[in-house]
Amino acid sequence: MGYRLNRRAAFGLGTAVAATGVLGSAPALAREVEEASPATPDRARRRVRWIHDVESARAGGTWNSYISVADGVAVDQGSDDLVEAYSVNKVAAAVAVLDKIDRGLLKLTDQVEVPADIVIPTGDGILPLDRAHPSVFTLGHVLSLLLTVSDDTCVRLTGLVCPPAEINETLVAKGFPKTQVIPSASNPNRYFLGKTTPRETHDILQGLVKGTLLSPASTDYILNVLRSQVAFTDGIRRVMSSADRSRVATKAGWLNDGRNEAGVMFDKAGKPVLTYALFARGLPDHVADFGGTHPFVRARADMGPKFLAAVDRIAGDSSARTLRAQAYQPANGG
Repeated sequence: MGYRLNRRAAFGLGTAVAATGVLGSAPALAREVEEASPATPDRARRRVRWIHDVESARAGGTWNSYISVADGVAVDQGSDDLVEAYSVNKVAAAVAVLDKIDRGLLKLTDQVEVPADIVIPTGDGILPLDRAHPSVFTLGHVLSLLLTVSDDTCVRLTGLVCPPAEINETLVAKGFPKTQVIPSASNPNRYFLGKTTPRETHDILQGLVKGTLLSPASTDYILNVLRSQVAFTDGIRRVMSSADRSRVATKAGWLNDGRNEAGVMFDKAGKPVLTYALFARGLPDHVADFGGTHPFVRARADMGPKFLAAVDRIAGDSSARTLRAQAYQPANGG
């Protein structure tokens, strides 16, 4: 459901204090609240900040966020705090595996054995549903399931080819010492998804779109997976057309009282224009709700199309590689 505030309503929610600090005078606030698609990066950042502040305040809880627009900071709220990453850290784990592919130590076509006892019977994903194990997957299948349907068993499968100690070493070497998985005490190939900071998660995504973390082939692979129509759609992308969804690469994570999402929005030419890392926790009355009705997820669903509109008239990073999404075309078998 969309949520539009006039200036008086913003004051009533207590968000105008923050918004006015960013936007300036009250008349300026009133004008820019109404400006859905600003024409300059500066105004787009102000619009994004206002949207974030209003929607996060409406949802409640504790938010740690970092958002950039056209290489300028729009939102910086507790961005260096260490937070539970949950499945958002599957992106970081995938970066470590793809780095190993770039070094010639693995291939996407390598086969990974899936014994029946490695399958996690609860949680998210496809593997606990198909009842067809032992089986064999390619590493490309493992990563695509890890990043789209957030398959939890695929965490264990990535640990078979890139143990947690190696994942953490790779992330430190790439400049992300706070984004770390937690090795299992009982098995050197298993890990829990660990912690990160909003700034480091944001910078991992920026490194991907700028082409500084992985080879062009691996960069295209991971961003195309995260932009696919089968990737997460409950949050930022929920109230979007298929064409608009293809302009957003995103990964969510959830457990206990945390509901997180991080990703990149692209302009119509395929250049990255907005990068977001949103980590929210609290709301004990909603701990058991992992669906689209959770207030944090609803807030992100409201943010998504408004963020996209806010950057629709400005250009993305011209120095980044162009990544045009393949037009979505459903099939009917045959």
